[in-house]
Amino acid sequence: MIQDIAPHIFSNAYAPKRPEATSYALYFNGHTVLAGKDSSTLRFPRFSELNGIEESVYEKAIYLFAIDNDCFYLVHQVPEEQPEFELKDIGLFRTSGPRHLAFAGITGYSLYKWYDNHQFCSHCGAKLVHHEKERMLHCQTCNNTEYPKIMPAVIIAVTNGNKILLSKYANREYTRYALLAGFTEIGESVEETVKREVMEEVGLAVKNIRYYKSQPWGFDSNLLLGYFCELAEEEEIHLDEEELSVAEWVDYHDVPEDREKLSLTHEMMTYFKEQRRR
Repeated sequence: MIQDIAPHIFSNAYAPKRPEATSYALYFNGHTVLAGKDSSTLRFPRFSELNGIEESVYEKAIYLFAIDNDCFYLVHQVPEEQPEFELKDIGLFRTSGPRHLAFAGITGYSLYKWYDNHQFCSHCGAKLVHHEKERMLHCQTCNNTEYPKIMPAVIIAVTNGNKILLSKYANREYTRYALLAGFTEIGESVEETVKREVMEEVGLAVKNIRYYKSQPWGFDSNLLLGYFCELAEEEEIHLDEEELSVAEWVDYHDVPEDREKLSLTHEMMTYFKEQRRR
């Protein structure tokens, strides 16, 4: 999956400090990121490689995290003329390597969105300030605090013997097979989310709910929790057409190959296929 970057080591301990010339500068603009013009490999600029930046860029840079001995910073202003770099759609994190830089990019994007959406206090409207010791924004007027919000969502593999329930989203650009998914609501356990989402999206009851694995998914600031479960009783699929365009039982022989090896969804599909082959 995208977070599997060994032997590289990811450290998200908050350690605010001035960036060095060799530190990475992550600059986002909407759905784009500043990256190397060469499309064959993913490359982010180091501060020393940015053309025409002023001292204020160093002073205002926000420490994000480290991978091995490299520190990554969020910068909010970069001169337009960058001979070696250009703005590219963040979708390149799905297709470009090395993997540890793709993971850095999507994790940085998640934090970029959080900082961008929390400039002012949600309680009194005053400007928020950065805390010195932890990743938190603080309102000096009303003492409100804001921490990065992580939204828990379930990825659900419903099985029935040698078959697994695969679906396709309705009205989305992503058209490949996926598993059922949904967000945990206030007042319910994650296991209750699994039951509710399966019933809402395909009208089926499930049993034997088992946790598999989790994944941070920075594209949407989600924490994905993977679960396997079994069909409780034979029923017809009743499709929620606002959410899904297709939902069908697929024999393990016909489960698509996972070429990207990025997502929890496709790892779970592959895991089911391999287990049934034994």
